Amino acid sequence: MIKLQIIGNLGKDCILKEVNGKKVINFSVANTERYKDSSGNQKEKTTWVECAYWTDRTAVADYLTKGRTVFAEGTPEADAYLNKEGQAAATLRMRVLNVQLLGTNPSDNNGSNQGNVSYAGASPSPVMKSPAASVAMEDDLPF
Repeated sequence: MIKLQIIGNLGKDCILKEVNGKKVINFSVANTERYKDSSGNQKEKTTWVECAYWTDRTAVADYLTKGRTVFAEGTPEADAYLNKEGQAAATLRMRVLNVQLLGTNPSDNNGSNQGNVSYAGASPSPVMKSPAASVAMEDDLPF
């Protein structure tokens, strides 16, 4: 199994859908890398990851709002295509197994627990795991 772990900001509010009787939360995570090129000029490169979180525990969708910082892990998938200009382009996608909200959000109700959201430690950051992720994590233990 290939696992991808990302930390970044949501580019827009998530979208909760039902597909063939199953619930999926779709969201986009951006990470911007800032660096200097060989000429010393400041550059920025933003990488987007399109995420699909298949779960019946959809309470986390209330927290997946634009600008929110998240940690997500899952299995990656890349799609290559030609863009409108006819140039090669690619999309990075991830089937999310775990998602954790990082930092705080002004719209949170002082970190109170709402719905099926569990909190890690004393921080007001909900942690959601899919049932399949719990089984997979047990098998990955090095001892």
